[in-house]
Order: sequence, then C-alpha cells, then structure tokens
Amino acid sequence: MGIFSKFVAKIKGQSTADPLDWQELEEELLGADLGPALTSQIIQSAKSIKGDNAVASLTQILSDHLSTKPRGLNKAETVTVVMVVGVNGTGKTTSVAKLAAHLKRSGNSVVLAAADTFRAAAVDQLQTWGDRIGVQVISGKSAAEPASVAFDAAMRAKDLQANYLLIDTAGRLHNKNDLMAELEKVKRVVEKSLAVSEVLLVIDATTGQNGIAQARIFTESVNVTGLIVTKLDGSARGGVALAIESALDIPIKFVGTGEGDRDFAEFDPASYLSSLISD
Repeated sequence: MGIFSKFVAKIKGQSTADPLDWQELEEELLGADLGPALTSQIIQSAKSIKGDNAVASLTQILSDHLSTKPRGLNKAETVTVVMVVGVNGTGKTTSVAKLAAHLKRSGNSVVLAAADTFRAAAVDQLQTWGDRIGVQVISGKSAAEPASVAFDAAMRAKDLQANYLLIDTAGRLHNKNDLMAELEKVKRVVEKSLAVSEVLLVIDATTGQNGIAQARIFTESVNVTGLIVTKLDGSARGGVALAIESALDIPIKFVGTGEGDRDFAEFDPASYLSSLISD
C-alpha cells in the first residue's frame, strides 16, 4: 500500500479534508522519510486537491519535486567511465556489479576496477561478482593505491575498446577530507587516459534522512551526476527517493531492490509515483 493511498481514499468525493486527516497524513509522510520541509510543502499543495481528480493532482504535485535532469547514463565516444561512490554499507560494491550485469545484458562490454583497496573484502567481493557475471575485474596488490588500480583499469578498458569502465571506490577513510581527497585523486588520475562521464552516488533507502546528509557531503566534494538507491523495495519508507531528488536535484538513475544481479533496474519516475499513491 502506497504512503498516499489512505489520503487519496479519504478525499475522493470530497472537496476538503478535516484537520485530523492532515495531521495523520503529515505523520505518515514523516514516517516515510520525506522529511519535515518536503512534507510541509506537499501538504500545503495537497490542500487544494479536489476529490474527483485526487490521483492526477497528487501525482503532479509529487512529480514537481522530482529532478527534471536526464536519467540515462552520459555516454562517451570511446569508453564510458563511471565512478561509483558512497559510504560503506550502502551496497556500493554490489551495485557496481549489478550495474555491470545490467549493461552486459544490453549487449555492452564492461570492465570493472576494484579500487576500494582499503577494504580487502570489497576487492574479493567484486572479483567474485566478476566471475559470476562474466566481467573482467582489474585489481592491484594488497593495499594498492586506489588511483593506481583505477588507472590500470582505464588503460585495460581502453586497450579492449570496452563500452564501459565501472570503478568501485573507497567508502571510508580516517575522516571525510581524506576520503574526498582520495576520490578526487582517482578521478584526476583516470582522466589522464579517459574522461569520467558519470559519478554515481549509492544511497541506502533505509537510512532515510541520513542518506540526504551523505549525499550533501559527497556533492560538496565530487560532481555527483546521478544516484543509485538501494533497498527501495520497502514501500513503507520509499519516500526518501522523492526527498533526495527534491533536496538536491540529482536524478536517481538506478534502483536496487534485492540481492540478485537482476534485482536492479533503471529508475522509472512514473512507476515510483504510482507506487506511492496506489492502494
């Protein structure tokens, strides 16, 4: 059941909703991680909705808070390089692998760079995924420099004339400044060989407003061009996707909804909004 379904049911056939209804809606939206600012804006707009066009009106109100920027991957004439960033625990490495599988199913050749070298498990995890989906993974020696691994992967992808190079990056260092400096270095070194077309930030939908805080930190330091939202299969808190786009105007490009390599898809705004409203 969508977070707005009860609200729509209440106002169908009515021209107004009483104060208790608005209070209940506010609580539901806050519980769905829309945040206080966006919740207030939506409620103010929703008060003008008439019962006979409730669904269409509410859909338009919510749509106005989504980013209008393109959701497709920016493609390069040669190798399209995608850096994937995010804090550890969001599903970053898994998302890199799922994106690789998604691109490969579309007929693209893909190379992966295991540049999260500060976390040995991430390198092993990506190599396991690479074997499973049949994609080459470039890694370095233990504790190798992330930028060095990324550069080697760029050279390999260029030699192979691959369609895509996906770079898994570090998600945690001693402090925020060190992490952002490392990400900037990876991008700078890779661009000695190939331009970086996309920087995708992975956010865990279940972290709610913390996800927005994480996004702000990354966008302050690196030019995030799109988002991958993981664990968006729990509709009870699915409002965070709307909150993120409203707050940052960064388009969600992909969503992860499960553990399998096919539990990953391009973000469809119309279907998403429908899921928030449907009963």
